[in-house]
Amino acid sequence: MSVGYAQDTHHKILKKVPVPYPQALKDKGIQGDVRLKVFIKQDGSVKNTELLGGNPILAESAQKSVSQWKFSPGNSETTEEVLVHFDPAAKQ
Repeated sequence: MSVGYAQDTHHKILKKVPVPYPQALKDKGIQGDVRLKVFIKQDGSVKNTELLGGNPILAESAQKSVSQWKFSPGNSETTEEVLVHFDPAAKQ
């Protein structure tokens, strides 16, 4: 399985679910970045994600995986911006 690459955030990520790169899109050379706003609960779990920009055809895959991430707990709910990069030429 191919995966997209997500950059690290200011919050420590305790559990990072790999972002699958849909094979049909990779085979067609469809690439790009997806920017997400991630709403993090006080316990570190993801409450919701919001698409800020990028290729909408890749956004579903990015949102589905990032919503399963676990961040370090905090004193209140916070948000982080996450960038997921999809590159068909990247080595796995």
